Amino acid sequence: MAAAWPSGLASPETVSAQLLGILWFVSFTTGPWGAAATAAAGGDETLKCEDLKVGQYICKDPKINDATQEPVNCTNYTAYVPCFPAPNITCKDFGGNETHFTGNEVGFLKPISCRNVNGYSYKVAVALSLFLGWLGADRFYLGYPALGLLKFCTVGFCGIGSLIDFILISMQIVGPSDGSSYIIDYYGTRLTRLSITNETFRKTQLFP
Repeated sequence: MAAAWPSGLASPETVSAQLLGILWFVSFTTGPWGAAATAAAGGDETLKCEDLKVGQYICKDPKINDATQEPVNCTNYTAYVPCFPAPNITCKDFGGNETHFTGNEVGFLKPISCRNVNGYSYKVAVALSLFLGWLGADRFYLGYPALGLLKFCTVGFCGIGSLIDFILISMQIVGPSDGSSYIIDYYGTRLTRLSITNETFRKTQLFP
């Protein structure tokens, strides 16, 4: 004989239904477009579309140039991708026009970083260093003719210089002599160097 559920408490079915309803509401409001219904809720001034918060817009992936493996519109280390504000958001587009978006219109162009390349392939450089490094082929390819000639005359510094160059090139520490970057698959393994300059922000240390 089944035990009777206490009359003062909600049944398990009721609790489960309420939990499912809460989960559905959360997933709906935090989906790709669910961060906000309006960009300037609670304010009188309409925001610019580029001032929208993450979750209030979706940006397309950049179109990649097959030859350079960088965005096709890369200029001065910067490229731009179109971004689409969420449906029912009202903001000023890149033309300064106040627009009520439906999710299909471009609201602004978001800048993304890209690299300057000049035809030097990372795969070719590593292959030359591995198989012909003792002849200095890797250094000739990267634009270091003096070091290439020296490696050629000394048979890669008796093999030691060839091994060191192979490690340095593989780790992308040694690059092309003109200062450009290697051509590497856009979604492949890349080395990103971090540095502090006048254009970067260094957080002030707080001491107790």
